Amino acid sequence: MKLALVRQRYTAFGGAERFVERAIAALGRDDIEITLLTRRWSGEPASNLRLRKLDPFHIGRTWRDASFARAVQHEIASNDFDLVQSHERVPGCDIYRAGDGSHLGWLTHRARARGHRFNARWCGPYHRYTLAAEAAMFRHPKLRAVICNSRFIQRELMDLFGLPGERLPLIENGVDLQRFRPAGADEKRAARVMFGLPADAAVLAFVGSGFERKGLAAVIETLPNDAHLVVAGKDKSEPHYRRMAQRLGHGNRVHFLGPQQDVSPIYRAADGFVFPAVYEPFGNVVLEAMASGLPAITSPSCGAESLIEHGANGWLADAFDRESLRAALAELMTTIRSPERLATIGSAARRTAERQTPERMAEALVGLYRQLLR
Repeated sequence: MKLALVRQRYTAFGGAERFVERAIAALGRDDIEITLLTRRWSGEPASNLRLRKLDPFHIGRTWRDASFARAVQHEIASNDFDLVQSHERVPGCDIYRAGDGSHLGWLTHRARARGHRFNARWCGPYHRYTLAAEAAMFRHPKLRAVICNSRFIQRELMDLFGLPGERLPLIENGVDLQRFRPAGADEKRAARVMFGLPADAAVLAFVGSGFERKGLAAVIETLPNDAHLVVAGKDKSEPHYRRMAQRLGHGNRVHFLGPQQDVSPIYRAADGFVFPAVYEPFGNVVLEAMASGLPAITSPSCGAESLIEHGANGWLADAFDRESLRAALAELMTTIRSPERLATIGSAARRTAERQTPERMAEALVGLYRQLLR
């Protein structure tokens, strides 16, 4: 059996890649030949992956994506793969994993956040190419399944592209429950010392690169005056957000840490998590925070919204409604001030996360592969 995985930039330690490899191994067959079609990779791919480097010359991101897609299509046509799973927008594959949602969905949500309606005619060359490639991929007759990591993305693909529900299997992300776990009192104190945070303050955490998409502006604008906010992530506009915090009087209570290789100490230092994303297909960070026993606030435009039971293990707040977020933050702050209430909601969050295991995700992938290979 010959399988192909398409990933323009492959990271051997990436979550999606590990889960795919685990699922393929779980098929229990020793006659599977797996070819990785990639432009470049980091780390050491699994021993059962045969690398096929596709790195055509390019200048700029539009040419980069288009040239890679053409190279993949040529490779597929030149081989007799039984199944091709792509993580890139390449028409002609059997399976597409919509881990990033849809480009049309993101641009539509971004336009709304900026106060106008989306119009493709206003887009530059890269966005026009990506929109066209995405539409061609979803229309292609060879496409048999689009893996969705949330109900939010399932609904979006049905609404925007008219894809039938039976071709949109739901396989939600899993979380490492050993790495992300509730912190003891000593661990919390040590984490706060690490980041220079007051021992007795209410601390909220925000984790994610790409601050506009993840909703950081809304968090800073509605931050309670007695709360500290820890921000982990990378964004070239970070100076803008620092000035915003300073202008609103939060300057010494908003702590920008930059990108962090290990975010688990941030969850240990925090009392709650806030992530009112403008557009996020799933939101692994919400799941990580819940696994760490933190009450979480997220938005209906984040796929992790399906994990939230409003008021029981966290809160939902509309990313486009500051008053909604302000009310949710007020409830979170009231909860933080009540140790008993905080323990109850934190325990409920942890129990929710315990259902989202990597093994469950791998089993779902195995089921999909077996169905398609029949």
